[in-house]
Amino acid sequence: MRIGLLTEGGYPYVSGDARLWCDRLVRGLERHEFDVYALSRSEQQEDEGWVPLPPQVSRVRTAPLWTADDDGVVHGRRARRRFAEVYGELASVICSAGTPETREAVEMREALGTREALGTRKALGAREAPEGGSSLEADRFGNALYGLAELARDEGGLVGALRSEVAVHTLERACRAPGALGAAREARVPDLLTVAAHLEHALRPLSLDWYEDDGLGSVDLCHAAAGGSAALPGLLAAHFHEVPLLVTEYGVPLRAHYLGASGDAPVRALLAAFHRQLTAEVYRRAACLTPGNTHARRWQERCGADRAKIRTVYPGMEASRFAEVGEAPESADPHTLVWVGRVEPAKDLISLLHAFAEIRRAEPKARLRIVGAAAGDEGAAYLGHCRALAAQLFPDEADGVHAVGDNPVSFEEIGDPAVPDLAEAYASGAVVVLSSVVEGFPISLVEAMFCGRPTVSTDAGAVVEVIGGTGLVVPPRNPKALAEACVALLRAPERRARLGAAARARALELFTVEQNVTAFRGIYLEVVSHAPVRKVVLDETGAPLPFGAPAEAHVPGRWTEPRLGTGSLGVAGVAGVAGGAGGAGFGGVASGRPGWAVDTPVPATGTPPAATGEPVPAGEGAR
Repeated sequence: MRIGLLTEGGYPYVSGDARLWCDRLVRGLERHEFDVYALSRSEQQEDEGWVPLPPQVSRVRTAPLWTADDDGVVHGRRARRRFAEVYGELASVICSAGTPETREAVEMREALGTREALGTRKALGAREAPEGGSSLEADRFGNALYGLAELARDEGGLVGALRSEVAVHTLERACRAPGALGAAREARVPDLLTVAAHLEHALRPLSLDWYEDDGLGSVDLCHAAAGGSAALPGLLAAHFHEVPLLVTEYGVPLRAHYLGASGDAPVRALLAAFHRQLTAEVYRRAACLTPGNTHARRWQERCGADRAKIRTVYPGMEASRFAEVGEAPESADPHTLVWVGRVEPAKDLISLLHAFAEIRRAEPKARLRIVGAAAGDEGAAYLGHCRALAAQLFPDEADGVHAVGDNPVSFEEIGDPAVPDLAEAYASGAVVVLSSVVEGFPISLVEAMFCGRPTVSTDAGAVVEVIGGTGLVVPPRNPKALAEACVALLRAPERRARLGAAARARALELFTVEQNVTAFRGIYLEVVSHAPVRKVVLDETGAPLPFGAPAEAHVPGRWTEPRLGTGSLGVAGVAGVAGGAGGAGFGGVASGRPGWAVDTPVPATGTPPAATGEPVPAGEGAR
């Protein structure tokens, strides 16, 4: 089948999110054809180029999300009125949708230790509010979203309209309307300008030329590698061409927005409402959702996703690169702890350093290796703070008066002589530690499990789900508990060996590339079989293309539906063209039902209605 793979800031670019996962998926499903539709996040990302693409990628179309040029179209009076009505409906939903932040968002802010969260939690109390809002709000938001897309397709000029004064004035009227959020009523002109600019940025995919019959309209399935903006093209393909949408989320964009929200209260409230509504619309229209863990699944269900649509699929990781370390007996220093990851405040290395001070008092020979690079400017500042704290807590030590002092805590990066690659980093320690206060899917823990290393982790994100009893888990921000767990493993080599072996076995069972590819192979077939093709695929000469639609779209189960009429084949009609059951040449009746599906149940004894000449009631079928 032909898959439209939708990405944002990742595949096929050299750098970006989910790049490796997408590449492994495409290469693993070599029997399918992939069209990649990629949104880039920066000019630098585009300049870095693409990764080598396998032959099953037949087409790549890209568009910058970081900029959008006005197409120069100036709306006439009718188009301006149409834009004002549709954008006004969108703004009205945003300004009146639910509470500014839900309890989940507040708890996430508390996990980060922000003072503002405590005040917000006190203001909201323990109130629960559905993330997606009511079904009426969802319908209004969806209609407005697709109305803007139709305006962009019919008239053009959407980028200019979203940047215009009309958009700002429309947003202002919605904020001042009765029933608007309290925070929205307090919005000033700078706040309105900020929100309008953010909406223009988020809605840029609506103006793309990807939604023609030879674009996303020609694929059998759209697979969005993330929610949010990456899924917008899939929503429009479903709206314009009824193409089924599959959404994979290893991290929840709405959660990321809550954690990264900044600005004054009106800006945060309005943007949170917009992203909640967009997330709810994606979940509502998607044919299937594949979260990467139960933690992400809970967020999806909280945002209104139908449980029947959800299939948890763990991310596939390359196990072979860690095979040598995992299969070899433990050769690391039995007194060494290792932390691996990106250095940033959410990883809470400060608590780890304080915990290590307790560990050193119990085990004087213990050493801590922190392996990882800083994540951005904030991470670089945090790394400097951690280095200063380590130097303060652990002065350089020397074995004798004539020896050079050495600090028991080292800060290293992958590629250094001591740690040339990830496998060497994990191999250097007897225990791998994770101290995060906020975590999605803990990749570093899975890598440690592939290496057969026991782990001590904080209970954040999907950690407990990943570990599954093969490591020790302690509460976040509790250096004493973290220290006690580490000491317990450092003092028990046999226990370390048992936990490491169990961890490796669990990782090989659940988190390999093979299980990920196998899962998506089945999900693709499931989604397509429940979304039968409703159009005839034509070849270059305009003639019907034999077997142009995947066979999975012709499964039985919908024969009792009437055909859609001349020129538009339903399931039975397409199956008849392809030689499937239910076609006119295979005993089918005019309505597309097979001949044996009589309208009235035939009793075991007696004369069938058809033999007596009695009319068959229309619309009744065999049960």
